[in-house]
Amino acid sequence: MALTSREMLSLMGTACLWLPLLAEMVAEDSYLNEVQNSVPLSCSEGFTELGYYNGTVSQTDSGALCLKWTEFPDYVMQYPGRGLGDHSYCRNPDRESNPWCFFRQNSGAIGWAYCDCHQGAARLVGSSSSGSGRVEVYLNGQWGAVCDSHWTDRDASVICRQLGLGDIGTALQHSQFGSGSGLFHYERLGCRGDENTLSNCRSRTFVTGDCSHGNEAAVVCAPPEGSGPPLRLVGGEEDFEGRVEVFHAGRWGSVCDDQWDDRDAEVVCRQLGYRGHAEVVSDGTFGEGAGLILLDDVHCEGSETSLLDCKRGIWGRTDCSHSEDVGVRCRGRSSQETNEVPVIAPSTGPLVRLVGGSSRKEGRVEVYLHGDWGSICDSGWNDLNAVVVCRQLGHSGGAVAAGGFGQGKGPIHLDQVRCTGKEEFLGECPSLGQSIQGCRRKEDAGVRCDVKQRESAVQVQPQERSCGLRKLVEEEGKRRNQGEESTLRTTWPWQVSVWLQSQSQDDGPLCSGTLIGPCWALTSASCVTRFGSDPSRYVVRIGGSEQSLTPQRVVVHRKFKGQSGGHDLALLKLPSSKGHCLTFDPNTNAACLPAADVSTGGNAPASCVVMVTAGWAGPDSVVASWVPLMSSWQCKKRYGDSFSSHGTLCAGSPPDTSILHGDGCQGNSGGGLLCQEETDGRWVLTGVVAGGYGCSDPSSPALYTRVSRFRSWINEVTAAPAEEPHARAQTQQVDNDITHVHRKLKRTHEQQLTNEINEIKHTYPSHTSQHAHAKHTNTPTVV
Repeated sequence: MALTSREMLSLMGTACLWLPLLAEMVAEDSYLNEVQNSVPLSCSEGFTELGYYNGTVSQTDSGALCLKWTEFPDYVMQYPGRGLGDHSYCRNPDRESNPWCFFRQNSGAIGWAYCDCHQGAARLVGSSSSGSGRVEVYLNGQWGAVCDSHWTDRDASVICRQLGLGDIGTALQHSQFGSGSGLFHYERLGCRGDENTLSNCRSRTFVTGDCSHGNEAAVVCAPPEGSGPPLRLVGGEEDFEGRVEVFHAGRWGSVCDDQWDDRDAEVVCRQLGYRGHAEVVSDGTFGEGAGLILLDDVHCEGSETSLLDCKRGIWGRTDCSHSEDVGVRCRGRSSQETNEVPVIAPSTGPLVRLVGGSSRKEGRVEVYLHGDWGSICDSGWNDLNAVVVCRQLGHSGGAVAAGGFGQGKGPIHLDQVRCTGKEEFLGECPSLGQSIQGCRRKEDAGVRCDVKQRESAVQVQPQERSCGLRKLVEEEGKRRNQGEESTLRTTWPWQVSVWLQSQSQDDGPLCSGTLIGPCWALTSASCVTRFGSDPSRYVVRIGGSEQSLTPQRVVVHRKFKGQSGGHDLALLKLPSSKGHCLTFDPNTNAACLPAADVSTGGNAPASCVVMVTAGWAGPDSVVASWVPLMSSWQCKKRYGDSFSSHGTLCAGSPPDTSILHGDGCQGNSGGGLLCQEETDGRWVLTGVVAGGYGCSDPSSPALYTRVSRFRSWINEVTAAPAEEPHARAQTQQVDNDITHVHRKLKRTHEQQLTNEINEIKHTYPSHTSQHAHAKHTNTPTVV
């Protein structure tokens, strides 16, 4: 039988460069230390119409590297026009069904072998989504896993790029998509992050036996949302260092080092999840980029959470060369410096992203579980949960629970999430999983991160970051529509009650009050002046903590002149130890204070809550009434020119409203009128119950001391800095105070009653005295 030309060439002597035929396969150990090429596609896609393979596979089915065809010039001349040339790609110039190539054996001899078109291929398994799954690599005819001990986002990005799933991959550890067959191929890939296939990752090491079930690496081929433009560090020896590259408009590019300093480096490291010191590394330490230079003239203050927040030039417009590519070295991600991004660390739960917002700092909260992005039911969702979500996404400012970001399309993964606000990751918070039923799609939870105090209609002090946050209660929306409600005192964590030392709990409290800080509560002066300002006479009972404390000081406003006068405010100083008073938790917190002289018009909320204490023996001890704020013209329409909004708030039920049967003012001085801000969800102490005419009448508004008018006095007593530096500093500028209002309202009310009685006399003369008596009986006493 005649030999083929390929076999004849193999039988020629080495002096002619043709070596004996060796059809044997290269042993596995022959390429353990030599990284092989890998391709994602089958060889069948590289055949021409004439049957010649014209693809890019360049290794044998055993993983040996192919030699260049130009090393065999006679063979190239024998088969012109068959794709042979100065390359090492597999070919079939003799129209074999499988492409093949020459290779060098360990002994130095030359042999030939068929090429394995699947060698080095990668796939994702174990997920219902094509863009995520457990990573498996094909070597020596078998699919095997990659160990997660050194698995990084750089490796994950190369896998995604090789599979045609984009340029950005997120590494997942601890068999997030289940365990495979138990066979592991690689312990470490060591990719820089810019390679096109695994074959270009030159630091790969094969598994040494330290990997087992539960250590399979996985990937999500999509960037975590909410952290600014995707970044990566390329060319460093460790994960925490490298040339800075940013992803924009579908491509990676480097950053020019013009004006670059350690503050810019800190922002890059913070965005990547590192929290320690950051430094600039220049002089080409991490090599030069080969693609675009996307950013120039970056200038960060150092406090930003992403490069997107820094001043910078126009994308892609620069006068730099790659010799000016900037690099950074980060520190402090964890005790062991790994490349585990905080939002996806397996020990702390799932990936988190924000969807549907107008910026990257707000949106519907979605978590990645079981291969799918899904939403969270807002049952029990509150500001404490929002704080944790925003912290996990790298936002350091204020955070509030929010809605209105649309309905998710995936499953509802979590319900009844219960964070304390101190967790680093949402996965640390207890919650109910997918088995929970009854959550409607319109109840998807959302958050707003980095909320600035000045975005609120009623601004709060910067130092009161936790103020105005409370736990949500189920069915609250239904109870709100029922007007007055009895509610758990822990639901309103700033509520306090004031008692006399000699009082029994069965008698009910002397009055109510509101915590405005760890050491201070605000109530009405008319409450405490009845029994003197000696603090030893009183007991302050704190809502959720059930503590009973004797105040250290009772400070009555210096202009308060009696029950019918204005300036009806008093401050109670709580006892402290070494400057520490109360410890706040989800059941005990302070209400926010409004900024000085803030008007309640314009963006004011539609309704607020009046809170008074009914008792302290049972759990349902706080009465909360939802009442609408009334504008000045509404009150003037009711009371005429005798009403002035200076120093006074007007709230209560407008005419033709039968929802509310009382606004909490009668006999409950000191109770707080709190309004929730729509922008950040915090509760602000807007007024303090001071009494009002028509208080027991559902159609009559009540009067409240406007807290914002007395901020300078509150700051003076509590030694807290004022929110507004240009606010009015002296309360004596308040001309038309509550004294003025009360006197005019009394005269107006009496005149109204007289007119009504006279009209009744003309219509029903026989019932005049009885009706008039009933009318006067309903007139409340001003407290």
